[in-house]
Amino acid sequence: MVIFEKAVSAASGATPAQIQRFVRRAQALAKVPGEVDVLVSGNERLRQMNRRFRRKNKPTDVLSFPRPSGGDIAISAQIARDNAHLYGHSLADELKILVLHGMLHLAGYDHETDNGRMARVEARIRARLKLPASLIDRAHSRVAAPATMASKKITARKRKSGDSRSPNATLRKAASRRRSAQ
Repeated sequence: MVIFEKAVSAASGATPAQIQRFVRRAQALAKVPGEVDVLVSGNERLRQMNRRFRRKNKPTDVLSFPRPSGGDIAISAQIARDNAHLYGHSLADELKILVLHGMLHLAGYDHETDNGRMARVEARIRARLKLPASLIDRAHSRVAAPATMASKKITARKRKSGDSRSPNATLRKAASRRRSAQ
């Protein structure tokens, strides 16, 4: 399921249905079993999640929350919009780049520790999907935007012990609110 908690214009080509189709395609290519939910929200929500699960009090572009089967991905609409403008491609493409990057984290890849393995897989899949430069490519280029390029994988060991407000519960709650509002 894809939830746009933060408004993203349909003119951008980034509709929930379009992103959901991309999520399924990226999930198959990344070989992530189970259910994957995506939340597109604002900087404040991403800052709160980043603070709670990574102890970093700043917004970020994408967070991944693995589960035994599947997982959740949270994306900042504002950072995606800014990066799309900065790198000269559509918001839809930027959201897809972030989904793919988060999906690879759900598949178990970690670019901070894998000596380039995730970057190689991401480049291969990105080329197949005809997407522009990846987050890892941009992080290593001279034009990378400061402090927004690296995705963050959240693991259970990094969560506060005893915190019953898991990211999965947060995403399910947002989905429930959206369904009841319709």
